[in-house]
Amino acid sequence: MMRAIVFGANEQDGYYLVDLLRRQEVETIGISRSGRWHHADVADFGAVEASVRQAKPDFIFHLAARSTTRHEALFENHESISTGALNVLESALRHCPDARIFITGSGVQFLNTGAPIDEDTPFAASSPHAVARIQSVFTARYYRSLGLRTYVGYLFHHESPRRPATHLSRMIALASQRVGQGSKERLSIGDLSVVKEWSYAGDVTAATTALVGQDEIAEAVIGSSDGHSFEEWHALCLRLVGRSWREHVDITPGFRPEYMSLVSRPRKITSLGWSPKVDFTKLAEMMMER
Repeated sequence: MMRAIVFGANEQDGYYLVDLLRRQEVETIGISRSGRWHHADVADFGAVEASVRQAKPDFIFHLAARSTTRHEALFENHESISTGALNVLESALRHCPDARIFITGSGVQFLNTGAPIDEDTPFAASSPHAVARIQSVFTARYYRSLGLRTYVGYLFHHESPRRPATHLSRMIALASQRVGQGSKERLSIGDLSVVKEWSYAGDVTAATTALVGQDEIAEAVIGSSDGHSFEEWHALCLRLVGRSWREHVDITPGFRPEYMSLVSRPRKITSLGWSPKVDFTKLAEMMMER
């Protein structure tokens, strides 16, 4: 039986990836600093090396990260993303050099001009999070030069019912559900015109396994390219319960978003036969479930 290790198993991507791998009959070890998984910190080389040495996996997925781009999180971003990637790759080189290793990238590490982003878009050090992602990519490329089979998937905005209620997209979905049940509440939102890509986390994790399962493409943008504004998301969620979004939102004055649009152009991953299964409407229906 094939064996995999998933670092960062406690968040939504880890949850769906572990579930998918186990359904594919891959023995899967989930590792996280919290939750019901094996407890270890990906920033601790000793813990990572011990896990890899003991399991000798066929696949390693490094998903652990903080999603925030705030400057205040620069040390945690560096430790979980950059140091984590280095720890994973060095452990693999020492103990399972034939393993296939997935390193998570992000759409926010690219230069964002508002146009769709693909693998040819240059990187931009626009935040500590982006810097950490860029460093981890170059680390993966270095270890690839040493003979490791390293893959990078650049993930864009994706969602699932596993999102916490404090996350904006989930907050909107759950508030809309309550409005449908009679609530009069209003949400305060910064800028409803910001366009993000809307993909389902289960689809995105399926793309990561498609990427590591082949030998032709080492790095790929992973996303649906289905861009919608938060206004469209809020309107859809409330339309599903027969209400108008304009009656349940207040715009926060003075809010400045990091960008106005962040959408992918996933040519390489779709060339492998992958395509998203969950569309914008179905995703909203899923997110409104408790």
